[in-house]
Amino acid sequence: MTRNPFHLVEFSPWPLTGSLGAMFLTVGLTSWFHNHGIITMSLGLFLITMTMFQWWRDIIRESTFQGYHTMKVSLGMRMGMILFITSEICFFFAFFWAYFHSSLAPNTEVGACWPPIHIHPLNPFQVPLLNTAILLASGVTVTWAHHSLMCGNHKEATQSMILTIILGVYFTVLQAQEYMETSFSISDSIYGSTFFVATGFHGLHVMIGSIFLFTCLMRILYHHFSTNHHLGFEAAAWYWHFVDVVWLILYTCIYWWGS
Repeated sequence: MTRNPFHLVEFSPWPLTGSLGAMFLTVGLTSWFHNHGIITMSLGLFLITMTMFQWWRDIIRESTFQGYHTMKVSLGMRMGMILFITSEICFFFAFFWAYFHSSLAPNTEVGACWPPIHIHPLNPFQVPLLNTAILLASGVTVTWAHHSLMCGNHKEATQSMILTIILGVYFTVLQAQEYMETSFSISDSIYGSTFFVATGFHGLHVMIGSIFLFTCLMRILYHHFSTNHHLGFEAAAWYWHFVDVVWLILYTCIYWWGS
């Protein structure tokens, strides 16, 4: 019997637990917004965190120790990651559509001007500009890590990944402080809604990307990647570059042009 190049996935409970976690998290967040406690939200977070660790453990085992991720399988996974990033582009496109729909032709309810009356937008040349420099620098360091992996330079790959993660966390801290200093909230007209939804979801993607990169750092330390087989790292790097590009558009359109 010949061995085929494809990986026939075994039965796994993690898609089910992940779906349940997403449902509980959504319902729990809605309940929390209406002051009904955080039990459901905490259960959702627990299920998602457990699923994340267990599912990634299984994939690492399949790729690194069992050798199931052949070239054919890797090609399929690359295509899957490309489709996932494409869906994320569509996700953010909806937010930009809402923003430009309201800003290019502001109606009388917001004073027929943009930003609306009594809204004082953030200065784009202060913290937002610093965050732009931070994310661009993190794009350079993650590319440095990729080239170090391809060259087999384990030490430089580790150092550059640590730098990338530090920059990602620094970005998140600065954005959180920026949110606390804003003079408007998510309930302040369409400006507040589109600003916090677009930048908030981007911040969530930065945190998710930082978790991806931290996982890759652990795998680098455990020598899971070779010079020609490091798909897990490539997927994380693609995701991080996508986050960088979205921020550049956010900064240009919302922080700079929109102010």
